[in-house]
Amino acid sequence: MQAAAEMAKAIRTEIVTDIIAAPSEHSRAAYEAKPEVNPLIEQAVVHVPAAKRKTMNEQSSFAVGLIETQGFTAVFEAIDTAVKTANVEVLAREKLGGGYITVVIKGDVAAVRAAIDAGSAKASGLGKLIAAHVIASPSKAVLSLLPAKT
Repeated sequence: MQAAAEMAKAIRTEIVTDIIAAPSEHSRAAYEAKPEVNPLIEQAVVHVPAAKRKTMNEQSSFAVGLIETQGFTAVFEAIDTAVKTANVEVLAREKLGGGYITVVIKGDVAAVRAAIDAGSAKASGLGKLIAAHVIASPSKAVLSLLPAKT
């Protein structure tokens, strides 16, 4: 909040906030967008949040791994190698434009780490590896940001 106050002072404006503790269910239509799919990237670009979540701080008992490449061949070979290396499941793929593709896998931490290491090594030899990362026990809030399984 202090950073926001400093920014407001720098740009000479007032920041006005208000919190509605328990908004009416009838007001949901005013702030919640309908699902929307972008045909260019063949992905949902507006997601409708899940009904009521228990808490956003809950953690899952598995790990999530991501491999991002520039080029379909590199990511395809990377994921093939990853799923053959360890007991992991492909959760989703996200086409980002410009040839960038990210694939998300899940499994136990050791399996995901082994799969990501093997897959990223394979992608490096075939194309341009942009990123490879493992998130152990991701929160439910993070999982809600994953693209739909495609």
